[in-house]
Amino acid sequence: MNNEPQLEDLRVFCLVTRKSGFAAAAEELGASPAYVSKRIRLLEDSLGVKLLHRSTRRVAVTEDGERVYRWAQKILGDVDHMVDEVSATSQSPRGLIRISSSFGFGRVHVAPALAKLAERHPQLEIRFDVSDRIVDLASEGIDLDIRVGNEIAPQLIAKRLAANRRILCAAPSYLERRGTPKSLDELSGHDCLVIKERDHPFGVWRLAGPDGDASVRVTGPLSANHGEIVHQWALAGRGIMLRSLWDVRAALDSGRLVQVLLDYSQSANIWAVYPARLSTSAKLRVCVEFFEQHFQRTSF
Repeated sequence: MNNEPQLEDLRVFCLVTRKSGFAAAAEELGASPAYVSKRIRLLEDSLGVKLLHRSTRRVAVTEDGERVYRWAQKILGDVDHMVDEVSATSQSPRGLIRISSSFGFGRVHVAPALAKLAERHPQLEIRFDVSDRIVDLASEGIDLDIRVGNEIAPQLIAKRLAANRRILCAAPSYLERRGTPKSLDELSGHDCLVIKERDHPFGVWRLAGPDGDASVRVTGPLSANHGEIVHQWALAGRGIMLRSLWDVRAALDSGRLVQVLLDYSQSANIWAVYPARLSTSAKLRVCVEFFEQHFQRTSF
């Protein structure tokens, strides 16, 4: 009887360790907690050691489990590299790739692109996560983040996919009621729709203008942590917002929104961000090249 640890069991164990729980790992896998528990038990039986301390709320890794986790990461990484190398020779990338983006941009632009990517490369298994926070790619197991904004940690690798900027805009009804600001200083007397989204500092708008960079502190009766909500409020005439061109271009073209303080904007380009060089992964390289081509045909 083969008593060697199975790759699937090692993958499940690594996921349980990263997620610190069976339920969270099961949700990630799309499986039941019972399945996860069974895989861990089989792995412990095959190795003859206890890997996890279980409690009702979370699991903790044992000393033996820490050693197995380090080896498992190396083994699984080597297997992934082997698959990538073979895939690279056939130009047919395969296997799981985890991609993340923000809620709004992910829904509007990345998700439709991923549907085309999956059609082009049917052997890829694409897991797409959206979140309005900066994700820790390494600790969360994300291979590729499609990011709006220029704040990128130095240990990560980034390739610009498209130019984009954030502008100030409001609905005509708001400007008729409250007037159009003529300078940044006048924003303090306006209802500004404040958003906490990824790299935005809450309540501070940092803008580039004719005299260089400037920061202005803004307030208003409405704020949210979701860009689409703020967009809806702006369309309803509730205030001035700072929002990306990718999101407001259609409303500007139709006249539902009007740009104000045209000399001021905030650079917020579209980036592919990843923790490892493209040469180490065929599937990552193919995905980044796909997004490059996709956004070359997209104007904001």
